[in-house]
Amino acid sequence: MKAVNKEIFRAYDIRGIVDVDFDEEWVENLGRACGTWFRSKGWDRAVIGHDCRHSSPAYQAAILRGLNMSGIDVLFLNLVPTPAFYFAAKKLNYKAGIVITASHNPPEFNGFKIWGKDTTIHSGDIQDIYKLMESKDFISGTGIASFHNIIPSYIEDLLSGIKLKRPVKVVLDGGNGAGGHIALDMLSRAGAEVIPLYCVPDGDFPNHHPDPVVEDYMGDLLKTVVEHGAEAGIGLDGDADRIGAVDETGKLIPGDRLLAIYAQDMLSKIPGEMVIGDVKCSHLLFEDISNHGGNPLMAKTGHSIMKAKMTETGAGLGGEMSGHIFFADRFYGFDDGLYAALRLIEILSQKEKPLSQMLEDWPETFFTPEIRIDCPENIKFELVELATAELKKEYNVIDIDGARVIFEDGWALIRASNTQPALTLRFEASSPKRLQQVRNLIESLLSRLTEELSL
Repeated sequence: MKAVNKEIFRAYDIRGIVDVDFDEEWVENLGRACGTWFRSKGWDRAVIGHDCRHSSPAYQAAILRGLNMSGIDVLFLNLVPTPAFYFAAKKLNYKAGIVITASHNPPEFNGFKIWGKDTTIHSGDIQDIYKLMESKDFISGTGIASFHNIIPSYIEDLLSGIKLKRPVKVVLDGGNGAGGHIALDMLSRAGAEVIPLYCVPDGDFPNHHPDPVVEDYMGDLLKTVVEHGAEAGIGLDGDADRIGAVDETGKLIPGDRLLAIYAQDMLSKIPGEMVIGDVKCSHLLFEDISNHGGNPLMAKTGHSIMKAKMTETGAGLGGEMSGHIFFADRFYGFDDGLYAALRLIEILSQKEKPLSQMLEDWPETFFTPEIRIDCPENIKFELVELATAELKKEYNVIDIDGARVIFEDGWALIRASNTQPALTLRFEASSPKRLQQVRNLIESLLSRLTEELSL
């Protein structure tokens, strides 16, 4: 069996390279560790599913064996988008579960998101699973396994709350992930005219990397929207829990602006609701939520952390720059790219303005996309801590997740990635010149501190 690599037990999930970080025997032991942890909570049944990666069916079988050996009865779903797995856990009242997916990572990766009680577990709970893997102190028992096709009830449930006032023409890029074929069916049944791109699941992701918020991967979607005169383009990531959106001019909409569009729609019907945005989001988002009668809250980045914050606060809506959108309004509070697509076409069907003009009252600012800088795993958190301490000497810093530095005319963010050996940076300012000044300030600081740590 492969050794247990602590670095793949990350803040929100477990993710590594197939046949390097884990093999089927390792995954079976992960099932035993999870089963032991589930039993310690009093949960003796679990739901499992997997994405379209080539290793995923065998890993589901290995997880199932490990859970059964721990005395867990298992309901397996086979190939599903991650949100359909979440739906199964919620609707069928499962407190425990595992979905095998590496989301948008390249084909050689795979991973595991673990469901515990009401949401995916994170942070210390994932480290508890790691400790059980290390100790092999597994509980024993005998469980049974059965299959359930959750997709028909998942589609019916999502469609039941969506009402289009008129047909909407959209382009859908499924990214050859686990959700494109289901989204195509769902959007069509909702009343949209859908032009499909790459909606057949294929674990090689032959057409482009399945990350719909990165413009370099969305070229075909942007071009097809304009060519066909569509009102919007919709992209899904590898496991369909994230959405990317393109307006009718072929321009990719940043995640915080998409969240603002959803928030305005919700707040027009439910004034006063809380809307959560992660620390990567523009200050204009939080101002816009307030201006439309909402209660804005800035929170840490991370799909598991955000789901927990949604539950803790009772917020109606939450979202991240990365395209994770969490609807509690008319939905279950988890991130679902397919449901977010339905909500977007519903908004489009009700509005006279095109998507490109829905935030036309926002002042012009200049901003970067999310920037990732390679940084060794063993120093990335210490580097961010040192940078935060330095910046606090001179600036107002929000430190709930790294350092968000507030300037009179913009802001900067430095945080350690919880999924890669990297730092995440983002900048926004009132002019291109000021944007470059702010970026130079932060990047120079990081360069100096990295040099000092390496000595």
